[in-house]
Amino acid sequence: MGRLIDDLLAFSRISRTELSTTDIDTDALVAGVIRDGRFERLAKPPEWAIDSLPHVRGDPAMLRQVWFNLVDNAVKYSGKSEHPKVTIATRTDPANGDIIFAVSDNGVGFDMQYVAKLFGVFQRLHGPAEFEGTGIGLANVQRIIVRHGGRVWAEGKVGVGATFSFSLPNRPAPPPAPAT
Repeated sequence: MGRLIDDLLAFSRISRTELSTTDIDTDALVAGVIRDGRFERLAKPPEWAIDSLPHVRGDPAMLRQVWFNLVDNAVKYSGKSEHPKVTIATRTDPANGDIIFAVSDNGVGFDMQYVAKLFGVFQRLHGPAEFEGTGIGLANVQRIIVRHGGRVWAEGKVGVGATFSFSLPNRPAPPPAPAT
């Protein structure tokens, strides 16, 4: 119950907290999330395949939460695989120049007919007896990414795995302030 309350409070704060944008080293951010998640301590830690990730502009605390939620889900839902694997990839959207990130796993996946439910509060496709969680993590991800001017989507196949993707506008760092 305490975790649920904490997650709900975090969800409500996301829309009220002012964005504090700065240049973010995404490689370092993701490495920190993986290290702090202590996934290497699992009985079957995943194999990692991670692209070199570009710098982005955004709120570091909020984007850390996005990465934590997506990586934690990928590890959790691939944990029952014989050889769990998590892939983190990036590319540029040729249509608008946005940076696209994707977190994929070879886990239980999901039926695409329920994809619209994934980003709603308390919407779970797997019961708590199968996988722990409060059903708020992906709603937090979507709210944070939308606040950053991006979008979130998912693709999955039952028994094969899932890919959760998000885009962020490709904004250059502002020029330095003139010396006074």
